[in-house]
Amino acid sequence: MAIRSVSPEEAAALLADGYVYVDVRSEPEFEAGHVPGALNVPLLHQGPGGMTANPEFLSVMQQAFGKGEKLVVGCKAGGRSKKAADQLAQAGFTELTDMSAGWDGARDAFGRVVPGWSKQGLPIEPGNPPGQTYADVKQRKPL
Repeated sequence: MAIRSVSPEEAAALLADGYVYVDVRSEPEFEAGHVPGALNVPLLHQGPGGMTANPEFLSVMQQAFGKGEKLVVGCKAGGRSKKAADQLAQAGFTELTDMSAGWDGARDAFGRVVPGWSKQGLPIEPGNPPGQTYADVKQRKPL
């Protein structure tokens, strides 16, 4: 299954059409600022020795989201969201979109900066809103 890649502006339009934004950054990154309404399911956890894999990522996603639920997956610069979307596609999720520029931005094939969500003047939400944290998502049921 091909995973569609979109810009932050295209992601915002999809969210307005009912897609759910899944932020796969670590919990501290999410708390510092995220897409309004985003749900946090870290692909990696921040630890004293750096980033480590979240062994619950796929099981939490399967428990919390339907395989056909329309999801936009995003991270800091596009690397984690691509890996997460690939894992989800292999697990049978069918409505996946990757926000390839991420939160901060990325570089294209020519090394040019592609601004992320936070650099585009799009709305930003800080903190841990109820219902959006990783602990809350673990309790979520598919729509």
